[in-house]
Amino acid sequence: MKFDTPAGKNPIDQLKVVGQPLNRIDGPLKTTGHAPYAYERHDAVAAPAYGYVVTAGIAKGRVSSIELDAARRSPGVLAIVTADNAGPLQKSQRNTAALLGGPEISHYHQALALVVAETFEQARAAAGLVKVRYTTQKGAYDLAAAKKAGTHFQKTDPDARVGDFEKAFGEAPVTLDALYHTPDQSHAMMEPHATLAAWEGDKLTVWTSNQMIDWGKTDLAKTLGLPKENVRLISPYIGGGFGGKLFVRSDVLLAALGARAAKRPVKVALSRPQIANNTTHRPATLQRIRLGATAQGTLTAIGHESWSGNLPGGSPEEAIQQTKLMYAGAHRLAGLRLAQLDLPEGNAMRAPGETPGLMALEIAMDEMAEKLGLDPVEFRIRNDTQVDPANPQRPFSQRQLVQCLRDGAQRFGWDKRNARPGQQRDGRWLVGMGVAAGFRNNLVMKSGARVRLDANGQVTVETDMTDIGTGSYTILGQTAAEMLGVPIEQVTVKLGDSSFPASAGSGGQWGANSSTAGVFAACTKLREAVAAKLGLDPATATFADGQVSGGGKRFALGKAAAGGELVVEDSIEFAELEEKFQQSTFAAHFVEVGVDVATGESRIRRMLAVCAAGRILNPKTARSQVIGAMTMGVGAALSEELAVDTRLGFFVNHDLAGYEVPVHADIPHQEVVFLDETDPVSSPMKAKGVGELGLCGVSAAVANAIYNATGTRVREYPITLDKLLAGLPAIG
Repeated sequence: MKFDTPAGKNPIDQLKVVGQPLNRIDGPLKTTGHAPYAYERHDAVAAPAYGYVVTAGIAKGRVSSIELDAARRSPGVLAIVTADNAGPLQKSQRNTAALLGGPEISHYHQALALVVAETFEQARAAAGLVKVRYTTQKGAYDLAAAKKAGTHFQKTDPDARVGDFEKAFGEAPVTLDALYHTPDQSHAMMEPHATLAAWEGDKLTVWTSNQMIDWGKTDLAKTLGLPKENVRLISPYIGGGFGGKLFVRSDVLLAALGARAAKRPVKVALSRPQIANNTTHRPATLQRIRLGATAQGTLTAIGHESWSGNLPGGSPEEAIQQTKLMYAGAHRLAGLRLAQLDLPEGNAMRAPGETPGLMALEIAMDEMAEKLGLDPVEFRIRNDTQVDPANPQRPFSQRQLVQCLRDGAQRFGWDKRNARPGQQRDGRWLVGMGVAAGFRNNLVMKSGARVRLDANGQVTVETDMTDIGTGSYTILGQTAAEMLGVPIEQVTVKLGDSSFPASAGSGGQWGANSSTAGVFAACTKLREAVAAKLGLDPATATFADGQVSGGGKRFALGKAAAGGELVVEDSIEFAELEEKFQQSTFAAHFVEVGVDVATGESRIRRMLAVCAAGRILNPKTARSQVIGAMTMGVGAALSEELAVDTRLGFFVNHDLAGYEVPVHADIPHQEVVFLDETDPVSSPMKAKGVGELGLCGVSAAVANAIYNATGTRVREYPITLDKLLAGLPAIG
């Protein structure tokens, strides 16, 4: 099905099942321990062996020797895989560095070997006997130093310019020119990267934790030099990913290589330090923001430049992308600068680009509002735009940012905020309120599904879409139930298997909208097949209450499959609508904080998110996504930072004891409001994504609230108490 014209009225608009706050249909399996995750696939193969990864102890250089004899003699050892005996391996499209290193070493903890043994303990003990000697080379590990030197940076693309930014900024009566810093961050998902691999002849099956099944299958086949049809990737349940599992990592490749070498199934899980340094992370940024405005508060010049680093061949953190579209302004500059750093690979983490970009931009907007003597909410509203600022002929398909801000301000009691910082006290706590706008582009991807109907009226949906804790099972079941007129209990959803039709996968906030649209397309085709079987006009046939009716006739849905199961397959393909309309999602985040007047400890007291993200397919699962994202934003604001050893080139705090994420005690009750919105330009579902929008802007709202509480402006995240102490009022 091609989606090339805005959606008209269709069966989804009935909202009998879609749009309802249904419980997650996979919830009972997860809460009772019956959901099979990759490392615990005891049902999949018999007597698997265990692999333990040996990783590089330096960040840059070469392996001069690797001694394996002692490890080979260790009890239980079945095989040891290194680059010397793994056979030819290609580097896939989506991995910046080789997943199995040697002799060249690209980054700290790059995988160098896999020891396979009968038990995990035997594999770990033997891995400790592997002796690697290195020739170390000088590396670059310090983003700030690279920026200061200047020579290490390159432009990945030409600067995006509209008008004459430098002239407009120079002539503006009110200006801001500030530098902001966001640190390296870890995905820190609950389930580690883990894989079970088994060979049957030259065919490989991997049970793994992966967000994008078709990408993973394609990349693994390319790396191993196999035909794509010889690889099957299975990932029905994923314990969190946040972008860290978009691509196959070393656990997948090494499990496959280990299983081939040991001639039996092998399972591999990465340890927490390996997850931090061996997989991907959100790269640090340095961002210069320049704003120029009239005395009345109209932005005339908007400049945003971002510096980030990555391995050779890697991409920059796209921290400027929201600034191109967020606010009106006739003269604009947006530019990315990329340094070659020898740290582990930087890549996508929840809302890549917009998350760090808004961490800076939305502080800058508050700083500019203060310079102008304007309320921060009013300043943002005053500079709203309904069109792409670089192309005014291209309107937003839907843009309710102003409504988000106004609704949020009213609900949060924004009028009670004292505009003068440091004026409100609650005992020993300095209290402040902050606001930030949220923005995330609405991306769509081709997505397919297969739908089956049996004689009992039972419907089965099959697609390689994944559920990373987001509720995919439920919303896909709701879509099929709505389209075919059956209760959701009559729908079985099967996900995460590359033998199913390729879907959009889970990433980029495109998963829910695109994959449900794929199921919509397949169900549309099934409706036509059912109508044809029953002798009805598919254009006028009605599907409701398990019945199909039309032309004075009425049949049970299952009757269409009385002669055998009906099976159809289709996909949704998105055409040129995204070129005619700018499709984005918007939010307003409001936060109240308390800062201890003596210690500088910051505590979140209240949080509110008001979101405009198209039709909400399931308000309960969508709310869960947003409150999880808000929690993640608190972590980014107050505690999360991968600390870089700039001498040796690795992340020091590479476990969940040293990398501090929020816990229950850090998070108060969170309120989430979804504006009533449908977007016919987006998809037949008239929906958009919301899981990443819920993060975008949260950290800046926290930062702005802390400033309102204390009068201390912090432009370097995380906002730890040492950055506040000097500015706190004297006590005693």
